[in-house]
Amino acid sequence: MGATYAMGRMVITPLARLIYRPRIEGRSHVPKSGPVIFASNHLSFIDSIAIPVAAPRPVHFLAKSSYFDGPGFKGWVSNQFFSAIGAIPVQRGAGKAALDALDQQRRLLDQDRAVALYPEGTRSLDGRLYKGRTGVAFLALQTGAPVVPVGLVGTDLVMPVGAKMPSVKHRITVRFGEPLELAHHGPSTSGRARRLATDDIMAAIHSLSGQELANAYNEAPAHTPIERIRQAFPHERR
Repeated sequence: MGATYAMGRMVITPLARLIYRPRIEGRSHVPKSGPVIFASNHLSFIDSIAIPVAAPRPVHFLAKSSYFDGPGFKGWVSNQFFSAIGAIPVQRGAGKAALDALDQQRRLLDQDRAVALYPEGTRSLDGRLYKGRTGVAFLALQTGAPVVPVGLVGTDLVMPVGAKMPSVKHRITVRFGEPLELAHHGPSTSGRARRLATDDIMAAIHSLSGQELANAYNEAPAHTPIERIRQAFPHERR
């Protein structure tokens, strides 16, 4: 991330805390060194800013590659901003793109860094907490990195879906839970271990966020017959 990221932490973090006055709870639960995975609920675009601002150590997260390679001055500003808050570009999608994203996060953890992920996969549009996909658990079981659950409250009020700019009328709360050790569930190659570990992660997030449970996966509406067939049959979501 280089100088852009270092400068971003020096400027953006204190500025955001001054303007938005976030309530931060449980910072002492975050390991000060070594690899760590922040697993959070996802309510708003600004969640990926709120976590790095509140965390007591640098945090990296994946962001759409389009935020980094846009044309002209606007594209340059977007690139600099997302680099400054610790974002790393990745191609979104299923199949190889999803595996490449997990591999990129694993490399960060191998370097003793902290990464932030959203087990729900995408933002909740109705405020409920959806079932977790198993990619976060796979990463934790594969690397041995502890998972720190995060509960975000109020980010959807500060910047609702569709809003151009965040509001200063509301305050957010960022709650860090105690690290979860998940190795007792089994190896990362076990689908049962990944599912049980994911359920533990989501239960911890729920206790911090207090959201209503959706008891379903957060998926975009199916537009094609193939997508409708896939959503009709239960399977392990990664």
